Amino acid sequence: RPRHVEVQVLGDRHGQLVHLGERECSIQRRHQKIVEETPCPVLTPRLRAEMTAAALATARAVGYTNAGTVEFLLDADGRFYFLEMNTRVQVEHPITEWVTGIDIVAAQLRIAAGQPLGFAQSDVVPRGHAIEVRLYAEDPARSFFPSPGPILALSEPSGPGVRVDSGVVAGGGVPVEYDPLLAKISAWAPDRTAAVRRLRAALEETVVLGPTTNLPFLLDVLGHPAFLAGDTHTGFLAEHLPEWRPGGPDETTAAVAAAIALSRPAAPGGGDRAAAAPTPWETLGPWRLGAQR
Repeated sequence: RPRHVEVQVLGDRHGQLVHLGERECSIQRRHQKIVEETPCPVLTPRLRAEMTAAALATARAVGYTNAGTVEFLLDADGRFYFLEMNTRVQVEHPITEWVTGIDIVAAQLRIAAGQPLGFAQSDVVPRGHAIEVRLYAEDPARSFFPSPGPILALSEPSGPGVRVDSGVVAGGGVPVEYDPLLAKISAWAPDRTAAVRRLRAALEETVVLGPTTNLPFLLDVLGHPAFLAGDTHTGFLAEHLPEWRPGGPDETTAAVAAAIALSRPAAPGGGDRAAAAPTPWETLGPWRLGAQR
């Protein structure tokens, strides 16, 4: 039951090398992360110091200059093992930005321009807890099979402590040629319990009509007792949600679907297609629901 824990590092060309703390990335499907958080719920101060020191030593040994991530496997006895180093900005970097207040992309650009970082390790003071989920156009009930197609409607969450990084819009689509990632949704709060609550509320505000998404699956992960207890590992999904199936559509989703149906023109040959259909589900035709929970 290993955990996947990584350490964010930044190194400039002037000899400055710092870490921005760790990220817990154990909940994965097909060896790809879907939920990330910082700080790791089980790291003690001593273990955190050892792991971040190992990450800095790794980066220093190769004269690393860039934003990067040193990744480890952590066992139940507190032993950790080097896994790999990702020499780029990771998908999950927003949660580190949440707790440190440091813009990692801006820092990377300064490094690339030959400028110094402008801050020291002592200036990095993490505050609070942040969690991110990856919203995909895929079907968790079908082995996370991608779900390409048009996006009929999209409503993203907002509010204090909520961040959405996305590149899709209503009327656009999910192509078959690329990864079906729709958005990264993250939340910050003073503690983990509040961060989970805030992120769940944000996901409950999110509506995607058209492609099937993993939105209801993410809600079930965040609400699972093992996750709430911080008891995560790389086999979490296989252990706790192996036969997951979605529930029915909620009232918000049904209302949005009805609005889309009523906004469409009448069917050819006279008569109002929307009015004639007994439910909006018949009116919408061959679309797939992606926001049930």
